[in-house]
Amino acid sequence: MKLKLLASAALLCAALPASAHEGDGGNVTYASDHAPIGVMADHRHKKGEWMTSYRYMYMDMSGNRDGTDGISPEQIVTTVANPFANPPMMPPTLRVVPTDMPMQMHMVGGMYGLSDRITLMAMGMYLSSEMDHITFQGPMGTTRLGEFTTETEGFGDTTVGAIIGLDDGSYEHRQINLGLALSLPTGSIEETDQILTPMGTTPSPRLPYPMQLGSGSFDLKPSLTAFSRTGNWNYGGQASADIRLDENDEGYTLGDRFEATGWLAYEPTPWISFSGRLKAASVGQIDGTDPLIRAPVQTADPDNHGGETLEALVGINLAGQTGWQKGHRLAAEIGLPVYRDLNGPQLETDLTLTLGWQKAF
Repeated sequence: MKLKLLASAALLCAALPASAHEGDGGNVTYASDHAPIGVMADHRHKKGEWMTSYRYMYMDMSGNRDGTDGISPEQIVTTVANPFANPPMMPPTLRVVPTDMPMQMHMVGGMYGLSDRITLMAMGMYLSSEMDHITFQGPMGTTRLGEFTTETEGFGDTTVGAIIGLDDGSYEHRQINLGLALSLPTGSIEETDQILTPMGTTPSPRLPYPMQLGSGSFDLKPSLTAFSRTGNWNYGGQASADIRLDENDEGYTLGDRFEATGWLAYEPTPWISFSGRLKAASVGQIDGTDPLIRAPVQTADPDNHGGETLEALVGINLAGQTGWQKGHRLAAEIGLPVYRDLNGPQLETDLTLTLGWQKAF
């Protein structure tokens, strides 16, 4: 329901009247003419115009949640069944619990205005992730054996696509855009690292799904974005999805992701704007299993992935106006959770931070 409401809000933004900056002739760069930096594929460019961009995203996941309730490591290892249970080699309940996962993403993108109505785009990313764990001793009980951290780092999946204008282009500060993109499986799904088992051994198996660098599949990424402005206010919304088109080579498919977001930005002067945004997301469970990912830890269970979330974000956009600054944009956005209903148990996201630089020429 939340997704439907926000998607409707995105379309309503396009229908609102535009009344400001009608006569600037495109000579002024407005900070709020771009969406908050956490929104992708939001705008198009004029024919022949290029834009390069860099985004840094940090996400911190700490503590565990099952549905809407928090759950402790001791509760997990005494109450949550191990789907791979096969005594005596595999215990009846989970025995390893992740406690924290910081993730960093570096995203480099390019856009080119093929025409005033069609903008081509491409983006690559480099990821690094760490996951801290507690291992409990033996097949049962709450005695802690020790802690360990797994790490992965490398290139993720690559996205290519186009943004197609659906508006008539009569008002420069209002756009309605259809995004059609394809994610290419350039990120590894065979990452390994050393772990600590309940029996005290330290093998290096294939890591569970959240620590892999890509989806392993071709993914369709459609979006519909609308934004406009009235006076010093800019408003917009976007509905988007990640739809997995095939099963990867390891025998599984990540859950589809559906997202809707709406924002309102205030621009006291053209070079700066402040934004508030709500983002709702619904992510499905993993379909299938990787036969090499089998361990008494929640992240190895395909059912313990996805859920529904609502996040509130605040941001700032800066736009250079003259001299060497013209064409440069800087932006930042920080987000905190409002609602989380997870297919748990799984780690819950506590904070997201996105920083960005863009240059049009």
